[in-house]
Amino acid sequence: MSEITIRLARPEEYEVAGRLTVEAYRASGYPEADSPYAVKLADGATRAREAELWVAVDGADTVLGTVTMAPPTSPWAEVAGKADLEFRMLAVGEAARGRGVGEALTRAVVDRAAELGLTGVVLSSSTEMTTAHRIYERLGFHRTPDKDWQPTPRTSLLTYRLDLR
Repeated sequence: MSEITIRLARPEEYEVAGRLTVEAYRASGYPEADSPYAVKLADGATRAREAELWVAVDGADTVLGTVTMAPPTSPWAEVAGKADLEFRMLAVGEAARGRGVGEALTRAVVDRAAELGLTGVVLSSSTEMTTAHRIYERLGFHRTPDKDWQPTPRTSLLTYRLDLR
């Protein structure tokens, strides 16, 4: 695979990142087309403004994947403690799956948390995203079942944490 660069998304990439996120989530069977969450997934500009929208790009600057990092003060943080970086909406485009993009994005989250001097990284993940769960566990994340939650009656989310100190 060509080299992957992880960086903050540029304004001209917000729409692409949003579209890629929706497509990746729909490929996993979630969310429904008329879901309010699908609108949030598509809105890269708001995520960039209220959190940090990062992208994985190849040598031609093609967006391969994206992740939203929510520092403790971000309204996008849902399960984070005051010294945690939460990441959400990690998505890899169909053509880039199986090439290490998801792992590279996850490692970038961990690096960003360390850069910010935070003590942990947390996330919520749907029960169906087993490939992602294997990546998280391989990188040292552990399950935190006491924080599992249901944003809607039909959606159950598992939580994970990586302690940095």
